[in-house]
Amino acid sequence: MRLGTLLPRAVLVVVVWVLATAAFTFAADQKIVGPSPTASSASVQPPNLVVPTVTGQVFVFAKGILEDAGFAWRVAGPVHGYPSNRVLAQTPAAGTHVVDTGAPTIVVRLVKGQYAQQGTPEDTSSYTGTRVEFPHAQIVKPKAPVVAPKPKTTPKPATKPKATEPAKKANPLKRPPAFTVPGGRTEPQNEISLPARADRLAAWIATNPKQTNANVGRWLYQHTWIVDGAQFGWWHGSQALRKLITVDRRVERTWDIGHRSEAVARAALVRVNRRSR
Repeated sequence: MRLGTLLPRAVLVVVVWVLATAAFTFAADQKIVGPSPTASSASVQPPNLVVPTVTGQVFVFAKGILEDAGFAWRVAGPVHGYPSNRVLAQTPAAGTHVVDTGAPTIVVRLVKGQYAQQGTPEDTSSYTGTRVEFPHAQIVKPKAPVVAPKPKTTPKPATKPKATEPAKKANPLKRPPAFTVPGGRTEPQNEISLPARADRLAAWIATNPKQTNANVGRWLYQHTWIVDGAQFGWWHGSQALRKLITVDRRVERTWDIGHRSEAVARAALVRVNRRSR
């Protein structure tokens, strides 16, 4: 009789346990489906660069212009990269927008300048250039601006207008030009002045360096910088040219070259003195 009374209770407990387990399993199997993330349709585009104008520039200046703008360069054609040569053409053309791939490579073609081509030419930039890529034009439909309602404000009493301060004058250049040349390059203020450059060149020549291709190229590089800078009207160009002529005379005595360079410097001095009046 005792077994008969306990059996229905045991069956009831088993049934309740089975139902509870089934409900828990069913709840665990349900997945909560949320909104799937969507990828942004607008991809981040790298910045663009604008190709500067170097056509017509002396090669020694053209290199600096391109490198300052974030470009690499290489020389193509039969005329090599001597400092005094001039840029005949450039690819891509000036004003072209290109993708900033690191150091896009601009190809330049040169013509012979007024100086003798001595020393070692430079036909590629000192760092590795990258490919030139052009940005793809994308038409983006502008979204209508959302204008928030203006809050209601009480009118304020009229106040007297404050006296406007006079506009501040721009700081003058540390080295103002003697004259300006249309289309000429302005003097870079972060470089040493032309007279200081001539003094350094004179001090180096006074050490009697050997006549090697590297040393001749160094002298011609500085010579071209001073002559062309003076003809662009840079600060105290005539003073620098007079010092440069003295340097050329010492080069003639030391290396037995430089006669033509001295003639170029003297002709430039005449033109600079005429324009400085």
